[in-house]
Amino acid sequence: MNIFVTLTWLIIFCSIFSYINIKFLKLPNSIGLMLIAVMMSLGILVISKSYPDAEVFKTFVESFNFSDFLLEYMLCFLLFAGSLHVNIQQLNEQRRPIIVFTMLGVLLATFLIGYALYWLAPVFGFDIPLVYCFLFGALISPTDPIAVLGILKEAKVPKNEEVIITGESLFNDGVGVVVFLTILHTLEENHAASLSFQAIWETFLIEVGGGLLLGFLIGYAGNLLLKTIDHYQTEVMITLAMVMGGYTLAKYLHTSGPLAMVVAGLYIGNVGRKTAMSDITKQQVDTFWGLIDDLLNAFLFVLIGFAIVNIPNLFTYSYIGIATILVVLIIRYLSIIIPFKALNFKEVLNKNFPFVMTWGGLRGGISIALALSLPDFEQKPVIISITYIVVLFAVLVQGLSLGKLVGYLQKKSN
Repeated sequence: MNIFVTLTWLIIFCSIFSYINIKFLKLPNSIGLMLIAVMMSLGILVISKSYPDAEVFKTFVESFNFSDFLLEYMLCFLLFAGSLHVNIQQLNEQRRPIIVFTMLGVLLATFLIGYALYWLAPVFGFDIPLVYCFLFGALISPTDPIAVLGILKEAKVPKNEEVIITGESLFNDGVGVVVFLTILHTLEENHAASLSFQAIWETFLIEVGGGLLLGFLIGYAGNLLLKTIDHYQTEVMITLAMVMGGYTLAKYLHTSGPLAMVVAGLYIGNVGRKTAMSDITKQQVDTFWGLIDDLLNAFLFVLIGFAIVNIPNLFTYSYIGIATILVVLIIRYLSIIIPFKALNFKEVLNKNFPFVMTWGGLRGGISIALALSLPDFEQKPVIISITYIVVLFAVLVQGLSLGKLVGYLQKKSN
């Protein structure tokens, strides 16, 4: 199946699923799309046992390399589009908790989850080497609250908390990917037995620092070009070139492409919007990137739902998957509450904030993509399966109930 036919079917599915959700289910669109895709996938799996012709659907799903499609192509557009509308002044006012929750929170969660899985797996009859448990911790730690931000606004979360959750969602994707790739590259260059935390830390700093600097330079250069013309068609193309060229350059320089895209988006969305864009350019840039964001998010959540087709023996690992859900939630809470109390964030944030951050910390497509990108090893099916189970629970259960939780906590505190 060629790429044009594959994308055609994907757009058809997204359009139909979105129509069904808007017309009948009336769920947040990302959650609705994923739920319908999961139900369709399960139905196809049942039907295919009696009707082998249904295998054509599995062929369609297999034609997508989910990991490459998200990490190599989609992620740069999603992060740039998401950061364009973030107010950098509000972000700066909340920089302290954002930096702490993004850096310390992700690192703390990565290694706590890794150690927890290492001790938990033998209880269910699995023996997973510690380094691969750390890789699981790194891929499951980044949160993906794309579907949650709209719910938070409807629930009237205080503005400062909304800014923190938005900032964390943008930066911890990049940090989580860097942590994962750093551990993986260190593992490939050294034997697992000689895995060096110093080597991991040095590589991590280079990736993060290089990504932030590159993003600033891309944003600065792009803004200089935008200042010199007033032609919105060309200016939209320049922003597109910044994303595609910048992400490619980041890979060549071995720096973090996701973090570079976040910083470039923040620069253009704030500095560029004020100093280099006419009103019509602002409108056209917002329209273009808004459409890209909506379309790729639809692709992403439908593909997450379809991914269940390619996960063998998923139900075999259901018990360890359910146990891992509890582990991830507990450690997510610890990674929030420890700095929350230690650094006196309780003086400026609501006491219920750690609960909202914990339940609102959805895992999504990035976690699945990273799990699928793991090199082949004996326990890889276990890692992929429990990752998918955690993501399903996060999006369908946490995502759907977050608004009610926020409302309950606010009512209780009044």
